[in-house]
Amino acid sequence: MPHRVVDFFRSSTQSLENQVSNFSKKSNAGAPRRRHSPNGIASGPRNPERASSVLISENDFDHATAPPYELHTKMGDSQASSVSSDSRKDAGHHQHHHRISFPSLHLGRLGKEAHTSSPATLDWMLESPPIVMYGDPETSSGALVSGQLFLNINEDGLEIESLNATLSVHVTQKKPFANHCAECTNQHTELKRWELLPQPLSMVQGGHSFPFSVLLGGHLPSSVDTPLVSISYEFKAEAVPRSKGSALAPIKLEKVLSVKRSLPAPEIPHHSVRVFPPTNIKASAHYPQVIHPIGSYTLALRLDGIAKFNPRVNTVEYWRLKKLTWKLEETTKTIAPACGRHSPKLSDDAEEQQSKKGVVRSDTRIIGEKTLFSGWKSNYTSPTDSLVELELDYSLAKGVKYACDTKSRDGTEVTHQLMVEMVVSQEWAPVNKPSLVTHTGIGRILRMHFGTILTERAGIGISWDNEAPPIYQDVPPSPPAYSQETSFSADNSIAEVIEPLDGGVRGSAQSGGSTDLP
Repeated sequence: MPHRVVDFFRSSTQSLENQVSNFSKKSNAGAPRRRHSPNGIASGPRNPERASSVLISENDFDHATAPPYELHTKMGDSQASSVSSDSRKDAGHHQHHHRISFPSLHLGRLGKEAHTSSPATLDWMLESPPIVMYGDPETSSGALVSGQLFLNINEDGLEIESLNATLSVHVTQKKPFANHCAECTNQHTELKRWELLPQPLSMVQGGHSFPFSVLLGGHLPSSVDTPLVSISYEFKAEAVPRSKGSALAPIKLEKVLSVKRSLPAPEIPHHSVRVFPPTNIKASAHYPQVIHPIGSYTLALRLDGIAKFNPRVNTVEYWRLKKLTWKLEETTKTIAPACGRHSPKLSDDAEEQQSKKGVVRSDTRIIGEKTLFSGWKSNYTSPTDSLVELELDYSLAKGVKYACDTKSRDGTEVTHQLMVEMVVSQEWAPVNKPSLVTHTGIGRILRMHFGTILTERAGIGISWDNEAPPIYQDVPPSPPAYSQETSFSADNSIAEVIEPLDGGVRGSAQSGGSTDLP
């Protein structure tokens, strides 16, 4: 096979050289011999067609693609004379037809102006503080959302047929009941709708503001994004302009609201006691039950009952802590509902109807973990006073995706727990010689799970109902009314009834009539 490739290149090269040599012989035989002048300029008659063909090919060389051999014919005089004028004309004609143009392509500033030419634009501005619901869903009073929608008119006298805005909850099932089904994947629930223009209106050029407000109920879930489900609050506005009696393309605005929930943290840490049979080990833990995404928290752990006296062999058996691992686990549970097309036929049984409406999904992920091999204090002086104490610092991992605790009526629930796993090994030593430690080869794994609530920080914010002014029923009684009306005459001036601020009366009521007030 290699010798065939070599023969192919040799034959192709020799055939090309033979063709060039034949062209040169014919041109030298048919054309008169050139005479060279002392200045290096060739003398004698020249073919005008050849000169014109050379000029055309040189002008078109920079704008078209030529065969590889044509470059050499333009650079050398002897090779240029060997190529006929007909072949150059054909090459120039071929190059002319291969030029590429894009008449419909607009680049640069023209393309940008074409996209920005709109009769009107929509924008918004939220005036309320960050949307935070304080308290659990059973007791929370919700959160207020208020803002303004701006309609900027670019053409004077533009008629707006309608202007509407909606706020809805968008639930996206990432593992839906039926794959590749849009209705099973997305569920929209409209919370509020605003008809900002009740009838068509011709508006002048400039900006026009439309206020809007809504109270989000405390039972609504917060915005979450988990591997199973995501919940978002979408604000959409749409304006339909009209020009010369025909409706134009609608102008739309879509924004996403971030809704959070803040749960109060107890002042006293939670206390938990665990026992691990068949051993006598007892674990006592003090830890904060409510944590936040940012910050570090401490769990105080104490192990008692780690030593036991064996009177038969006069030895002390105790458990030594070798390894400790903590993990923050996030568990998401949701019910992926079935749309009307994929919902199976239901029977009369109520429980079966509820089970066939959707499928339960569950997922658990770790949002923080660490393994320790030291850092605790151990005391094995006597069987009764032996203990292990440690303070465990835990927090969320940096850059990890998390979701705060939430629970909604459609079955979506996000919970967290702190898992502590300890590896202990059994050892024994004589009572008289506690330094002679012998490993028994027996080990145990002690696991503890502590319920933890992950929520956003409240900061200095409070619920909206605590910021509201007092209502009429809460106003205290008004000041007492006057028992009798006081009539003022020339003899009884106001100075005799009301004491002046400086404590004195200027002038006399008997001498003149009027009294100067301070």
